[in-house]
Amino acid sequence: MLLSEKKIETENWFRSDDQFNQLYPHSIQLLAQRHWTPLVVAKKAATFLAAEKNVKILDIGSGVGKFCLAAANFKPKASYYGIEQRKRLVNHSEAAKETLGLKNVSFLNGNFTQIDFRNYDHFYFFNAFYENITGTEKIDKSIDYSFELFNYYNRYLCKQLENKPSGTKLVSFHSMEDEIPKSYHIVGSEMNELLKYWVKL
Repeated sequence: MLLSEKKIETENWFRSDDQFNQLYPHSIQLLAQRHWTPLVVAKKAATFLAAEKNVKILDIGSGVGKFCLAAANFKPKASYYGIEQRKRLVNHSEAAKETLGLKNVSFLNGNFTQIDFRNYDHFYFFNAFYENITGTEKIDKSIDYSFELFNYYNRYLCKQLENKPSGTKLVSFHSMEDEIPKSYHIVGSEMNELLKYWVKL
């Protein structure tokens, strides 16, 4: 296949959310509306986070990798990393990455508390801790949920973000903002304030 043909084939996957979600099995597609980042959000977030070249962007709780894959396509001069504790979701992420042929994306299987935040420049957060609240819809039953974990994760992320240098960027989507330090200030918002752009002063 010629390089131009491969690029066209890849771009076709990004024409719509419905098209993109065809990369995954039907059981994963059914979770898309509630749990996976819409393409329009991924593009807006990547435009903000990857304004400079060669930055490293971490998606905290990356699910099946939709944000990282879309962002990597829309803003290819940055590197994207997704951390996800469900191995089967990481496997789906890797399979989609292979189909798309993207080289600037990496997926890590593990809990976000196990990684070194110093290795990343900016962050994307689609309320990955919300499942721990009683009564919310879960992706699956493969991990533990509790309100204690919700609070612990929020405190841990807040501390890690606080330790980042001035100029660090964060995009939050559907966040309750418990995890965001007071040193981060909103510099923009869209989609009825569900999507917010933050910078550490």
